[in-house]
Amino acid sequence: MANLRAIRKRISSVKSTQQITRAMKMVSAAKLRRAQDAIVAARPYAKKMREVVRAVAARVDASAHPALAPREGKKLALLVVTSDRGLCGSFNAGLTRQAFRFIAEQKAKYEEISLFVVGRKGRDFFRRREIAIRKEYLGVLGSINRGHAETMSKDLVDGFLAGDFDEVQVVFNEFRSAISQVTRFETLFPLSLEKKEEQAGGADIDYLYEPGRKEILSNLLPRYVETQIFRVLLESVAGEHGARMTAMDSATNNSVDMIARLTLQMNRARQATITTELTEIVSGAEALKG
Repeated sequence: MANLRAIRKRISSVKSTQQITRAMKMVSAAKLRRAQDAIVAARPYAKKMREVVRAVAARVDASAHPALAPREGKKLALLVVTSDRGLCGSFNAGLTRQAFRFIAEQKAKYEEISLFVVGRKGRDFFRRREIAIRKEYLGVLGSINRGHAETMSKDLVDGFLAGDFDEVQVVFNEFRSAISQVTRFETLFPLSLEKKEEQAGGADIDYLYEPGRKEILSNLLPRYVETQIFRVLLESVAGEHGARMTAMDSATNNSVDMIARLTLQMNRARQATITTELTEIVSGAEALKG
């Protein structure tokens, strides 16, 4: 009976967990829809902003703005975008492992790598490995807005202009679908302007700029960085909800299978108990007859 009681208790526990995972799946599905709409709306703006900035930058010298000129220095700023909460499968683990591998592989190339980390999961990962974090941004993904992107953009641009680092990259999970998120590394600045004529729309086309190209770039580039960071944050939020919905769906399905197995095990144990009791009754009756 003790074994039977333990199986019933475990079935009850699994059913309680199943209710939680099913509820989390429904919540994530609702949040995913809003996050997906947000990133789909933000992508065209971010893409057009990149085209505009590169088109203007292609018509000026690299000396027009510090963010255009490649530097010989070896200082890198890496913005790692993770989530604040777990229970989303390999969403954070895959990204942090790739970021950690990247840092290990690039140590020979860069004299210094400064980490800017978004999310508690990334912060905890690098803390456990005793890797210094220059700045962390926690609790921003729950209610994301452009103010958060503006703060991160200012920190990175100011550090770049001050010479604290010579290159800025971001690593994040790009949202593809509810079941697919791809880890991507992107360089924010300095901007790559290798194919100037193609990005400018042709060497024979030019525009009039007011007040001037350099002044426009000085205003556009900070907005460009802010827009790209905001897009990255939206990508990460949508990917997180998609990964959590998928993970909770898988957990719910696993709990159904586990309940079925435990129920079968419980029925077998109960049948064995009944058979044992019947055998004892029959044996007792036979003994009384004798």
